Amino acid sequence: MPTLNHHLRTSTSLTDAQVDWLHLLVGDWQLVSDLSFADLTLLVAAPSGNWNVVAHVRPNTGPMVFYDDVVGSLLEGSSHPSIGTAFRTGEIIRSEAPVRRGDTEVVEEAVPVVHRGIPIAVLTRHAATSSRRDPSRMEDTYRGLADALIGMITRGDFPSASSPTGMRRGAPRVGDGVVRLDVDGSVAYASPNAISALHRLGHHEAVLGRNLARVVTDLVQRSESPVDESLALVVTGRAAWRSEMTSRGATVSMRAVPLTRDGVRVGALLLLRDVSELRRRERELMTKDATIREIHHRVKNNLQTVAALLRLQARRIQTAEGRAALDEAVRRVGVIALVHETLSEGLQDTVNFDDIAVRGLQAVVEVATGEHRVDSTVTGSFGRMRAEDATALAMIISELVQNAAEHGLADRDGRIVVVAERSAVEGEDRLDVTITDDGHGLPDGFRPGAAGLGTQIVGSLVQDLRGRIEWSAAKPAGTRVHFNARLRPISPDVT
Repeated sequence: MPTLNHHLRTSTSLTDAQVDWLHLLVGDWQLVSDLSFADLTLLVAAPSGNWNVVAHVRPNTGPMVFYDDVVGSLLEGSSHPSIGTAFRTGEIIRSEAPVRRGDTEVVEEAVPVVHRGIPIAVLTRHAATSSRRDPSRMEDTYRGLADALIGMITRGDFPSASSPTGMRRGAPRVGDGVVRLDVDGSVAYASPNAISALHRLGHHEAVLGRNLARVVTDLVQRSESPVDESLALVVTGRAAWRSEMTSRGATVSMRAVPLTRDGVRVGALLLLRDVSELRRRERELMTKDATIREIHHRVKNNLQTVAALLRLQARRIQTAEGRAALDEAVRRVGVIALVHETLSEGLQDTVNFDDIAVRGLQAVVEVATGEHRVDSTVTGSFGRMRAEDATALAMIISELVQNAAEHGLADRDGRIVVVAERSAVEGEDRLDVTITDDGHGLPDGFRPGAAGLGTQIVGSLVQDLRGRIEWSAAKPAGTRVHFNARLRPISPDVT
């Protein structure tokens, strides 16, 4: 299914600023849908006077109108004249009588979406008539707020470009609690959930008719928790922003949407949500993350201690073969320590292997080469992967580069090139790696199964990664080793 951005970029001539405005609208129009108890669709002009449906949202507060996905539909302009009229005149066009959608009678409106005084799209609102009978005070208030926001859309005042769309998790929604403020900041309406949120902060008196800023000020004075500097702007409804307040162990997230008419602020809509449990879990996760990082740091330190002990032991061994074996062990332990060091510096259980590859390659080449000059290069990208895959991959590359430097380029200058290619194949994350040197090449009769310990380690680790490895001669000279791996999936919320 094409994305909204794809629809806007390929089927319209809108400017970048206009496209960004529609993205802002769609990013915030769930608020309008919930307050309206109505489905909303976004339409952009198509050739021949028709209209493309490029986005659709259903309400969480009432019955939906469209059960099927309508995005991608093409509406004929001649069959829907109200859409074109709204676009041309810049006025809201309401249906004269309910229309039938399946088994439901629906009241429909066409609303011009205006940016900097120019209509750029049309928003349609579809509300089931059954949801409009015998409305309660809450429903009347919600629809009044929705109408105010719809009017702001026609004047280009909503959404606000300063809305905090990228703040912490726990953004309040209509169902979490709604407060309507008048122009002086007094509470004209508060939903039951909003009143409950204020009760948890410690305010147990009536809020209707009270100045919300004074109520919050009293709570702040009784609280020992730090206060967000933006709280004053939010509780007065003077800025489109979000803030949080903590009191008596409870945390409430607040979002303000100033309501304007003809450029003058006439009040504000506030959304309140009790996020106490969410923040408590986040604190627990942060503590766990810090603990995991500390564990990786200590493992790295312990591995470095082991490597130091092995180096001391190597100095006491008389035979060259024994010292070489311990030096190999020191290098392998160092490679694993490098992975844990990288993990200790981040907040996740995944690593960007590109950093490890470059650092590890340089370290191995520097140790393995003596008076000869060997250049090393990493091209392509390994990308981010889970820690267990990173450890195995680091060991494989270290062994192969060590072999290339010690054997292929033992008595000459040369070059080692590592090429990585990440791809998705049949839903799996694949990695192809090629390591090439311009040294002596493979010895006659080379068989991986009968080679040394390093080659056997490589073969075993490649199997653990569910991949294959091949050795071949490089042209014009040297050795080429290619292996692939099927990486473990990374959780979708890890970036």
